[in-house]
Amino acid sequence: MATFIIRGGQRLAGAFTPLGNKNAVLPMLAAATLTDQPVTLRNVPDIADVRVMLELISGLGADIERRDHEVTLCCARLRRTRLDESRCRLVRSSILLAGPLAARHGRAVLSPPGGDVIGRRRLDTHRIGLGALGISLEGGQHYTFRRRALRAADIVLDEASVTATENILMAASLAPGETTIYNAACEPHVADLGRLLNAMGARIEGLGTNRLRVHGVASLRGADVVVPPDYIEAASFLAAAAVTRGELEIAERLDPVAETVIGRAFARLGLIWSLREGGIALPARQSRRIVMDDHGVIPKLEDGPWPAFPSDLMSVFVVLATQSRGTVLFFEKMYESRMYFVDRLIQMGARITACDPHRVVVSGPARLRGERLSSPDIRAGMSLIVAALCARGESRIGSAEIVDRGYERLDERLRALGAAIERKD
Repeated sequence: MATFIIRGGQRLAGAFTPLGNKNAVLPMLAAATLTDQPVTLRNVPDIADVRVMLELISGLGADIERRDHEVTLCCARLRRTRLDESRCRLVRSSILLAGPLAARHGRAVLSPPGGDVIGRRRLDTHRIGLGALGISLEGGQHYTFRRRALRAADIVLDEASVTATENILMAASLAPGETTIYNAACEPHVADLGRLLNAMGARIEGLGTNRLRVHGVASLRGADVVVPPDYIEAASFLAAAAVTRGELEIAERLDPVAETVIGRAFARLGLIWSLREGGIALPARQSRRIVMDDHGVIPKLEDGPWPAFPSDLMSVFVVLATQSRGTVLFFEKMYESRMYFVDRLIQMGARITACDPHRVVVSGPARLRGERLSSPDIRAGMSLIVAALCARGESRIGSAEIVDRGYERLDERLRALGAAIERKD
């Protein structure tokens, strides 16, 4: 197992350019299986989850060419529809191949998908939505998605699941007639997938809203698109700069709604950034004082379906709150195991009260100390690194390969900003 070795107390400063959105590029890779023509994606991060996804698609017979942060996939010779079992268990995104493979090639066989263990991640919404389009799911040791007659449908999702919305959207693109998806997830990466599909010849209306209308087409063509910047990565680096009382410039603008949602959360913890034409600037040495609700009530930061605060940033904002003056309640409503990592922060000296699996109260500021810890999942791993950057002494964060799944060359990019961090494999 690889380990990050971090000496805390170094101010971060400089400019940072986020790479393509991890949560957008994974379904976009899956969408390439919907056509025989080449699909080129630019600004693709070189992270473990992307590499596994490319291995899964290559294993089906696709031709893949990669140059730096550019990937071209051609699925003209794709003949197999059974996904490699060992790789399926490494990533959650393997489920994203179910819809397009079944819709275009008749079936998809995969093992139960892996990914972070942050709570129950059900497949019921995939089964119900794809079933309405004529794609059945057979259980057992493997999941077999089998297309009968692909048809359009009006679908009301029982939850605004991102991956289910993406799977249904890809399959519906080839379903004859008009499909309407109600209670659809409307995160920016869902809209990014929809824009790629439209560039491939699909006819999708309502992107960015919770009602999507899809006019099925007979076939899709190739496309060449740029993956938008990852606002989760950008916010994580901004938090790292903030806890070290540093300054950071994000060298690109983010999704405008994401800027509003994340900027509001930073402001709640006493941190203000400025928006410029070419990016975002976070000044150094801000007060970091938690803003109370009206009448002096302790504030609450809670996640939820977009455009609520994103669950993927909950862990790093808990760390940020440990360095802000005041008290705040964090309410993680999406995943029942997301907050378990706070035990590690308490070990470092954070003043956190765990109310139940979904809620913690953070009182700051706390002087953190270096510890030997391990990364339980991608986002918690990043949050522990952020905590170590402002802690006294040396920290060793194990299971670095888990963090590799979501962040490219993390140690190198942090060192470029002044962090004292090394990686030992």
